[in-house]
Amino acid sequence: MWEFSLNLKTENFELAKFIHNNISVFCAKWHGVVTSVEEGGYISILIAVKEQDKEKMQAYLTNCIVEVICTVFKSSFLDGNLFLPSEDPLGMNAFKKALLNFDKETDRYLVKKALKLEKDLFLESFYQFNLSTLKAKWAELVTLANENREYLSSTESFIDLLKLSYKILVSDKLYQNKVFSEESLVSSIIDLSPQKIYLYFDEDSQAINLLHRLFEERITEKKHTLINRIEKI
Repeated sequence: MWEFSLNLKTENFELAKFIHNNISVFCAKWHGVVTSVEEGGYISILIAVKEQDKEKMQAYLTNCIVEVICTVFKSSFLDGNLFLPSEDPLGMNAFKKALLNFDKETDRYLVKKALKLEKDLFLESFYQFNLSTLKAKWAELVTLANENREYLSSTESFIDLLKLSYKILVSDKLYQNKVFSEESLVSSIIDLSPQKIYLYFDEDSQAINLLHRLFEERITEKKHTLINRIEKI
């Protein structure tokens, strides 16, 4: 059997629960065992699979840890270090989302390069002591944004910058009849980066105006009651 322990601080209980649930579903395919214990200020996710399934489990764990670092930990890093104009919270939250996704492939590469799955891993310690290059990269990005606060306060300059901060993706998935807050609407569409967007709404809003300026000709707009539909092609 190959055994591994992934450890998180108890303050990150929700994150530990999320990781545990996802690993459990994946591990069940090979009749492996996943459990968790809480002791000494840590939650330990304990994993055991047959030796023949070791490489598949390691690959999945690697992807899981990489995604957690590049999404959850980076988001926390941005929240703690990014100081942007507060006049346009919706726009600034959209900008944070763009920074979160900026150059994510390099972020993933740096985490994978430093990651070694042996008998155990303490996630916060790994982030704190083994990812100095990654955090320095994020710090440069944050410093650049903070030093250009006044530039970002210029509405047109900000819109032009944000337009360059997302990737164009192609997919046949359909996201229909979802209800979004203004902030989550903008963030979700930036994440999806759709080729076409169909907006159904009752009246204009700050989010609708921002989306028009970001995606311009990709938007087809129709006034409609109680429906926001995003079709991603």
